Amino acid sequence: MENWREILITLAGAGQLCVLVASALVPARLNWKQDLASLSRLHRQMYWTYGGYVVMAIIAFSVISLLNAGELAEGGLLARSICAYIMVFWGVRLALQTVFDVKEHLTTWWLVAGYHTLTLLFLFFTIAYAIVTFGF
Repeated sequence: MENWREILITLAGAGQLCVLVASALVPARLNWKQDLASLSRLHRQMYWTYGGYVVMAIIAFSVISLLNAGELAEGGLLARSICAYIMVFWGVRLALQTVFDVKEHLTTWWLVAGYHTLTLLFLFFTIAYAIVTFGF
């Protein structure tokens, strides 16, 4: 890897895979089976479908970043467009951290630490892809 942007994109790609570890814990930690039971079957199916789409998007962002870090770092129009989309995705997710009411679920030190780690990762992803998007 010859330039720092390429390293940045590679780290972001790897970091996004780490976010999936936390995502895998969400259904059990938030008692989805019990809490979603009151919803109609269609609503439960839609909830899982939307969650699946988010997971697949994160996997795609990660794989694209890891396999194409050099090309993304070069900052051509397509690279900037892809990075802009990923930047907006993570920027919106970062903004949601400020409005989600998570306090009742942060019951142990490791859940609090994980929550703050995720917040830092969302910030890192947003900044990393902004750097390529805007050519910093």
